Amino acid sequence: MKKNCTGKLLLFIVVLFLTSTHLFGADKISALIIDGQNNHDWKLTTPYLQAILECSGVFTVEVLTSPPSGEDLSAFKPDFERFGVVVMNYNGDPWPALTMAAFEKYVKNGGGLAIYHAADNSFPEWEAYNRMIGLGGWGERDEKDGPYLRWKDGKVVTDDSPGKAGSHGKRHEFIVDNRKPDHPILKGTNPRWKHTLDELYDSLRGPAENITLLATAYSDPETGGTGKHEPILFTVDYGKGRVFHTVLGHDDVSCSGVGFMTTFARGTEWAATGEVTIPVPPDFPGDQDAASRNPLAEK
Repeated sequence: MKKNCTGKLLLFIVVLFLTSTHLFGADKISALIIDGQNNHDWKLTTPYLQAILECSGVFTVEVLTSPPSGEDLSAFKPDFERFGVVVMNYNGDPWPALTMAAFEKYVKNGGGLAIYHAADNSFPEWEAYNRMIGLGGWGERDEKDGPYLRWKDGKVVTDDSPGKAGSHGKRHEFIVDNRKPDHPILKGTNPRWKHTLDELYDSLRGPAENITLLATAYSDPETGGTGKHEPILFTVDYGKGRVFHTVLGHDDVSCSGVGFMTTFARGTEWAATGEVTIPVPPDFPGDQDAASRNPLAEK
């Protein structure tokens, strides 16, 4: 159901109306958000993700909530094939084997996948999932799971040194540097932009295969970081499927960042279709001030 958005978000929709063929009779993209278990507050963040996608004018959204941690998941069998893209806001118990197999088939055969924040902590023992997400953290991941991936001296580098996967310093605003500014997800955005208060994930590691690194951020030791340029936004090719992975979006504050909202919506559209029609909003941030607006408050 289309939401009525106001203020600056309404301007965003008006621009979309003038530029996107999705609103001229074509079917919208069906998106499925999966939540229900997470070390983060999925009850808080899922409504933000849903509002961002629906207010873009491009998506219809359904939410599927799993049983709580420790309960029986045998009946958890999403019909992935009904959807153009699956958004993962899940970090919890392993899925049934048949559900895992169906998910692998869905993505490998061309289904879209958007990995959001702590979803890259999930399923450390599921080999196919770790190849889909490219890089992950926590869950006792370490050098056995693959290298670190970072940006150094103008290029992507991997690091096979031993160590745990996944960390972050204290929450803070930080600058995101676009490394593939001509990629459809980033095209038209500012090359450097300030993101709202958030966790800056660092030390992610994994198979690191078929990755296109879109954007990084410097993990400052003064905030508890690594002193390295860490991956923030990237894509992964998995079979015929397209995966968009954002490490941003810890809570309602970070999900209200215009940089997050824009890249999340555009990245999810790209994962579904390989193209981006959602425009960059007029208030997309530069490198001086982090812009924010709450889609839930603008309905």
